[in-house]
Amino acid sequence: MSKLLTKDKEVVVPGEHLAEGMDYLPGAGTYREGEKIISSVLGLTRIEGRAIKLIPLSGKYLPKRGDMIIGRVFEIAFSGWRIDTESAYQAMLNMREATSDFIPKGANLTKYFDFGDYIVCKITNVTSQNLIDITMKGPGLRKLKGGRVIKVNCHKVPRIIGKKGSMVSMIKKATDCKIIVGQNGVIWLQGEDPKMELLAVKTIKKIEKEAHINGLTDRIKKYLEKETGKKIETDRGEQ
Repeated sequence: MSKLLTKDKEVVVPGEHLAEGMDYLPGAGTYREGEKIISSVLGLTRIEGRAIKLIPLSGKYLPKRGDMIIGRVFEIAFSGWRIDTESAYQAMLNMREATSDFIPKGANLTKYFDFGDYIVCKITNVTSQNLIDITMKGPGLRKLKGGRVIKVNCHKVPRIIGKKGSMVSMIKKATDCKIIVGQNGVIWLQGEDPKMELLAVKTIKKIEKEAHINGLTDRIKKYLEKETGKKIETDRGEQ
């Protein structure tokens, strides 16, 4: 007889038994051993019908095509810029993907992006050798100026963004800060009031720390209301 040994949204560790019997199916982050389904990562359980999968709570960012990330220029090459993606692999931004301007041969590329600059970019390709191509051509893709950059666990990004952007939208409204969240766990934010900018940072870190706990939206709402003295409306779709 099949038996479920875990609950939805429960934190489990590698090697933990999640289910017994053939009625359940192993999903991402799990594997089958005989009639048992076992966790292969530290993660948050998601039970979808018969399938059991895990959302990882640790580990490095794994670049995927289509991801919008925030990267840092760490090297300038002959044909473009090498970008730190906060993963085990670096990305290459070619001149033709960096700007619509004509860049003559031998031009000083630091006029466009200099060492240490942060950019919002999109991954266009990841090869089998993990070579990453990115582009700056697209809505919202640009060099970042001013503000501050913080880094969080990339696996907590979905909770920081929230369903249809509900969580990050709530933080923006409460603090009047501009916030851009990269899928690689790099976040840029900028506010006119330094105190509100700091509150936005503290709120993001709070979400990162408590991402695995139910009722997250209500807790963050109460926290922001207490800190700002504002009444905050939320999208009830994200809990």
